[in-house]
Amino acid sequence: MANQILMKNYTSSGAIAAYRIVKMGANDGEVAQAAAATDLLMGVTGEIGSASGERVDIHKMGIARIEFGGNVTRGNLLTSDASGKAVVAAPAAGANARIIGFAEVSGVSGDIADVLIAPSVMQG
Repeated sequence: MANQILMKNYTSSGAIAAYRIVKMGANDGEVAQAAAATDLLMGVTGEIGSASGERVDIHKMGIARIEFGGNVTRGNLLTSDASGKAVVAAPAAGANARIIGFAEVSGVSGDIADVLIAPSVMQG
């Protein structure tokens, strides 16, 4: 179950689905749906996504629910796939990946599950 410690409201700079990882937008106060492990990941949408230009609440700290984009094992470090879904971070040697947090439970693609939000960077 989600336990948000910090939530902030932003403007969407494009459509963002529910339970997706977001990145910094092109302008201050904007967010966009994440699309790569190298994006500046900064939070997760809740059960309500947004259309472009709408306001959206972003969970920035605590335990939030995210849609998995592949097989995940509890404890895995997670990053974004091309659709803003959480996948296991596995950067190549010497490459960096942005991390959104740690899986609280195991699951498969399409599952919506708890993740401890802790943005950081991982090097392969």
